[in-house]
Amino acid sequence: MKKISTGRNVISFLNINSFRKMKLILLLISFCFFQLYAVSTYAQNTKISLELSGVKLSEAIKTIEEKTPFVFFYNNSDIDMNRQVSLNAKDASIKEVLNQLLSSNNYRIENYKIVLLADKPQQEGKITGKVLDETGLPIIGANVIDKKTNSGTITDLDGKFTIDAPQNAVLTVSFIGYISQEIHLKGQKELTVTLKEDSQLIDEVVVVGFGTQKKVNLTGAVASVNLSETLGDRPIANVTAALQGATPGLQIGSETGTPGDAMSYNIRGTTSINGGTPLVLVNNVPMDINMIDPQEIESVSILKDAASAAIYGARAAFGVILITTKQGKKDSAPKFNYNNNISFSKALELPQKASPLESVLAYKEMGWPNDTYVDGKNITQWEGYIRDYMSDPGKYPKGYIFDEKGNLFLMKERNMFDDMTDNFGFMQNHSMSVSGGSEKTVYRIGVGYTGEDGILITDKDSYDRLNLSTFMGVDVNSWLTTQLDLKYGNSKQNKVEAGGRNTVWVAAMNLPSYQNNEDYEQDGITYAPESPATYIRYGEPRKIKQNDLRVLGRVILTPLKGLRITGEYTYNRTSSQNKFYKNKYQYIGLNFTGVLNSTENSSYAVTSKYTDYNAVNLFANYDMTFGKHDISLMGGYNQESSHTESQYSYRTDVVVGSLPSLSLSTGTPITSDAFEEFAIRGLFYRVNYSYAGKYLFEANGRYDGTSRFPKNSRFGFFPSFSAGWRVSEESFMQGMNSYLSNLKLRASWGSIGNQVILKSDNTPDNYPYIPDMNVYLSSWLVDGQKITTLGAPAMVSSSFGWEKVYTLDFGFDLDLFDNKLNTTFDWYRRDTKGMLAPGMELPGVVGASAAKQNAADLKTYGWELKINWRDQIGQVGYRVGFNLYDSQSEITKYDNEAGLIGSNIYRKGMKLGEIWGYVTDRFYTEDDFNADGTLKPGIPMFKGAGKVYPGDILYKNFDEDTEYIFQGENTVYNPGDQRIIGNNTPRYQYGITAGVTYKGFDLSIFLRGVGKRDYWRTDQMAWPTGGWGSLFKETLDFWTPENTDAYFPRVYSQDQTNTSFNRKVQTKYLANAAYLKIQNITLSYTLPKSFCQRIYMDNIRVFVSGENLHTWDHLPEGLESDMLSKGAWEYPFMKKYSLGINVTF
Repeated sequence: MKKISTGRNVISFLNINSFRKMKLILLLISFCFFQLYAVSTYAQNTKISLELSGVKLSEAIKTIEEKTPFVFFYNNSDIDMNRQVSLNAKDASIKEVLNQLLSSNNYRIENYKIVLLADKPQQEGKITGKVLDETGLPIIGANVIDKKTNSGTITDLDGKFTIDAPQNAVLTVSFIGYISQEIHLKGQKELTVTLKEDSQLIDEVVVVGFGTQKKVNLTGAVASVNLSETLGDRPIANVTAALQGATPGLQIGSETGTPGDAMSYNIRGTTSINGGTPLVLVNNVPMDINMIDPQEIESVSILKDAASAAIYGARAAFGVILITTKQGKKDSAPKFNYNNNISFSKALELPQKASPLESVLAYKEMGWPNDTYVDGKNITQWEGYIRDYMSDPGKYPKGYIFDEKGNLFLMKERNMFDDMTDNFGFMQNHSMSVSGGSEKTVYRIGVGYTGEDGILITDKDSYDRLNLSTFMGVDVNSWLTTQLDLKYGNSKQNKVEAGGRNTVWVAAMNLPSYQNNEDYEQDGITYAPESPATYIRYGEPRKIKQNDLRVLGRVILTPLKGLRITGEYTYNRTSSQNKFYKNKYQYIGLNFTGVLNSTENSSYAVTSKYTDYNAVNLFANYDMTFGKHDISLMGGYNQESSHTESQYSYRTDVVVGSLPSLSLSTGTPITSDAFEEFAIRGLFYRVNYSYAGKYLFEANGRYDGTSRFPKNSRFGFFPSFSAGWRVSEESFMQGMNSYLSNLKLRASWGSIGNQVILKSDNTPDNYPYIPDMNVYLSSWLVDGQKITTLGAPAMVSSSFGWEKVYTLDFGFDLDLFDNKLNTTFDWYRRDTKGMLAPGMELPGVVGASAAKQNAADLKTYGWELKINWRDQIGQVGYRVGFNLYDSQSEITKYDNEAGLIGSNIYRKGMKLGEIWGYVTDRFYTEDDFNADGTLKPGIPMFKGAGKVYPGDILYKNFDEDTEYIFQGENTVYNPGDQRIIGNNTPRYQYGITAGVTYKGFDLSIFLRGVGKRDYWRTDQMAWPTGGWGSLFKETLDFWTPENTDAYFPRVYSQDQTNTSFNRKVQTKYLANAAYLKIQNITLSYTLPKSFCQRIYMDNIRVFVSGENLHTWDHLPEGLESDMLSKGAWEYPFMKKYSLGINVTF
């Protein structure tokens, strides 16, 4: 519907008295009345001369509006604006013109406003027909729908159908794999409809750098993610979770289930030893992906190779994630959409601790001296108490007893995890938007809210995020368009951190199952026990607030056919505030050892930070076609700058605990501040060429500069090239057209620069060429006081520059059987040259480590496969998808002549993730020893172990020394008995999707996993502990003289003597970290259109969903495959069940 709105401030009444206001109002009303009367008369008498032949009704109306003062109002769904009309008017009135144009007289004229009304409903008749493909074969199960009423039917086994519809109805005929058709009946009673093959899948438009391209013409490695299908109705709070497992080569991970914590993401494996992540762009501008409402997103493209990503330069060395948000559509009435998702969560898995009796019996087997445990109590006596308690708990109502010597015996089984967690967590997602547009404008306004309360008791583990977005686009005239895009995100996160970030989980893991977790009275005062639940209840959470405001203005000029000039300016302000009040409270110590304070002094710390980011993009696209040649040219300029400031303040002895602040604290203030800046500037281009739609070529390049390098090495030029061959379009392939829809071969090579160097805190270093100097207090006195001084600066090179990333990619796209089967495959190799690493080793007298230089190289190689099948049988539609990928990384250059091996020690030829260790042979047995306890000849022992016993680990001996097992020189040239026994790099990562639709029902399933991964476990459950702490059911199977076939070796009291030698990295206890996970199952139902229309709705969908439902792996219960590096000492992942509704009106 075309709309006209005018608004003028005629006069201000702010300084005019009431009498004058009344006179002015009366005068204006009288003036407007006479003007309206005159306008009405003039409008009726206006004469029109116009001749049109065979044009669309919409074009005829547009011409009348341009040549006369008349303005038309109509609803697109009521009026067929595409039908052909003709007009021959000479000095005709507006009524005469309308009567010629319209099939009915159903309109209304008000002054210069003409309102077109819906035609009066006509009597329905029976329409019959059949639907065929291009070969003349019937199409079974095609949908035939009355466009206006949304009522319809499907074709039978012969492709025939019957439907009741008015004689002027418009029928929509559709089927998967074919182009839909609209049939204007115009009184027809019998129809024959031929559907053409749908090439939409290969002609799909994909967002690429500074533009779009048809998928059929892509020559680089670009993946497009259907986020509406991937996200669906899942109970997730951020975009990264939705992308997990969605496309091969994109690895999404998280090491914690804490509400609001961000996830990590990576494209195609290890990037650089200095780190590096994909660049995330939202509408062409960098933005925090975790601050975006997933419901705002229209499309996601993943640029994987250098040929695709080079256009973005300095920060795109390791791929780009392009996100395009929703905008609105022209010529559409306001459309409201509301999404709601309510979910309940519980921990996916929690560890199972050994019972008190199992724990004490284990202690008994460990050989504690004099049968006495760590705190002096007799183990046999303790066992007796527990058995007595188990037979009659009433004898010990408190679950513990002190004996006559004052020794405490705990007997009651407790569950620390149950005590510190609620029955379930809760999360809600709400999203509301309105969008639409007129002939020259589009708009969209959206608001979203996510609120999550975790599983810990109280509400101290929570996350809330509010998102606001607006988009407005206006065609100022035929060659000028302006757009304004505003996005705002505000988040608040509370994290339980009493004593440290994950102290509560460490304590929950370490405290045994018999540890008291109930209140205790001492000196007439009741104290809470020292336990994780107490830390949570009485401690204060860390409070983190973040704000993200982004304003993007865009101007688009189209002065010539095929030429499009775009100018963009973005301002982004991000700010954060991190507050932590460490309050002081009391509790009873473990084993009732007295009243303890949670901290010596209360304290309050505040960290504030903000970043101002500015970006300018100026680029032009020019498309031309002549003959069989299609050429697209693009060139542009990019400038980005960032300024960050932060401030930290800390003070002890908070006076008012209910309102902690720095000013209401009495301790000595400690403050610090920092600021940093960086800038990027670049010129870029892209050339696309296509001949006859078969032979494709693309060249990209960027001349880039960064402030992060010394002045003499800040700029670099990085070109890339790619080519494609659509084999399916060749004449010799025409015989395969019946089943071959598309076959395209692709190849690309590209270079791109990496300018990101990470600091120890994993944030980019903006000044790596400036040496650091540490500030500290001197060890000497001046006038009786230590003075502030600076340490010696680190050595830096004045000539280091870009890490250069080169990518080689070969792939193909194959679509078969009318695009029902789609396959994409890529093989790639990425070489990162000139990684910053320590240069030549310096003499010790220098007193500093070697400066970093461009002295190391890395090779990453792998492949990706994606297969999708989609079809429909009658009214049942189904889809199956599978993606699989693999990557490995190898150091090809590094200054380590000695060949040292070990954690984070690189060398040439090293595959990243390799695990060095010993090969487990077996346990020592009695037969390995002489009568005096010494080992028999030929039976080696670990060097330095002192003495070994039956049940200890015997490792395989590979070197010439038959007496000892040892590590040699710990080099690749002399590793002793060490070998490469595994690799912790995830291999063969995959995702599986499947779905079925039937009469409004939609069932979808999403699985993902890792096919191969080795992992050396260091978590609490990796070994049975011999000292104070938790034993887990998983670790009870250890060696004893009566259990020689045990899984674990013998256990020593207090983890002394040979324990460390038994726990060397070795093959027997190397974990298999492969897994398969049910990530999501969703069942939704879309209500019938007829019902929705009766309650004035366009669409209503309800759904139930389950997220993170189950994992099949080889790990003990409580250890999650996705967070191995954290063990079980971290907030667990959540299993979620949700329900919700989506409404459009």
